[in-house]
Amino acid sequence: MIKLTRINKQEKFWVNENQIEFMEETPDTILSMVSGRKVAVAETAEEVVGLIESLRRTGLAAREPCSGQHAELE
Repeated sequence: MIKLTRINKQEKFWVNENQIEFMEETPDTILSMVSGRKVAVAETAEEVVGLIESLRRTGLAAREPCSGQHAELE
């Protein structure tokens, strides 16, 4: 999940990044969720993408096998 800021720039909340269907800048950044809900956030679309990329890089690093061990495919 990624932590974002509501458009009022005061309230923080968490969003499941896998539930974002698409984003628009109108000029506010609007997240359209797979549920159909729309959420306005203070971050730019580029910032949201950066947060998602950072989360995914961190998640992938955590799944890598420890040094000296190899993941085997069955």
